Amino acid sequence: MRRRVLVLMGGRSSEHDVSLSSARSVMNALDPERHEVVPVLIDRDGAWTREGRGVALCPGPDGRGVLVPLEGGAPEPVDVVFPVLHGPFGEDGTVQGLCDMAGLPCVGAGVAASAIAMDKALFKHLAHQAGIPVADAVVVTAGEWADDPDAIRRAAAGLGDTVFVKPARLGSSVGISRVTSAEDLDDAIRLALEHDERILVERGVRGKEVEVGVLGDHELVVSPPGQISYDAEWYDYETKYQAGLASLQIPADLPPPVAERARELAERAYRAVGCEGMGRIDFFVTDDGEVLVSELNTIPGFTPTSAYPSLMGAAGVGYSELVTRLVDLAVARAERTARLRR
Repeated sequence: MRRRVLVLMGGRSSEHDVSLSSARSVMNALDPERHEVVPVLIDRDGAWTREGRGVALCPGPDGRGVLVPLEGGAPEPVDVVFPVLHGPFGEDGTVQGLCDMAGLPCVGAGVAASAIAMDKALFKHLAHQAGIPVADAVVVTAGEWADDPDAIRRAAAGLGDTVFVKPARLGSSVGISRVTSAEDLDDAIRLALEHDERILVERGVRGKEVEVGVLGDHELVVSPPGQISYDAEWYDYETKYQAGLASLQIPADLPPPVAERARELAERAYRAVGCEGMGRIDFFVTDDGEVLVSELNTIPGFTPTSAYPSLMGAAGVGYSELVTRLVDLAVARAERTARLRR
């Protein structure tokens, strides 16, 4: 029997267009003999539509989620949800919680892991607790900045000559500034606070930017590291998404012990957060070989040329197999959870 896979795409975040591109690739790769794709678009205002008509995902009369047409009509059954959404309102635990309430398997990490990974401040705190090395940073709230900006400036000065100011809960380098002089710090903080009430001022790290992909729940497939190269001061939004400005080299140009250290830390970070399904862990590797975890992405880009599918391909998992395994993992996880006494 074919599974009806609800593919969620678009979303309210600044990564809307990236999501659409990723979702098209996922839908094309799902085997039509095993899966019936049910595409649902979430527009920038948050409205859900299927073939241009409003829909909502709701628990059905038996507790199993259904897709309900808002203009009337019979609800559509759903077997599993594949959220191809990036950033807030999709990658942060919100959609994952909706799927839990609707009693539907959901591809990827659950509520807690999604929320922690999305919040860079929370993720750094958990990494510290787990003994995972990360770049030094100061967490700043809007209230703290309003009450005592001089204290924030002094703390930032202790991080070095170059810092990155970033919203805590946003992706794709949106709202991030590279700051190399104290005179520019205030503007960078104000920009980041336009996107989030909690931000980070993080020490700039010189070296290579490396990524590792992870697939699985209990038994994990960990990819070889890939190295991001770009001709810009830093890996900003334009460099990430404008064709030809960045490239991914797999395997990364690293000594074998350093490459193995990145793979080890990727698995440790994945398990520490409680991630499931998939994840892409990003690193800084300094010139002297120190490996620092930067962040964990629970729904990485999914175009055929995106880093995560490319990394998993290098680990021996092709694109079509990858999306199929992710659906299978979600269903198996839901079956295990259903047996728990609650």
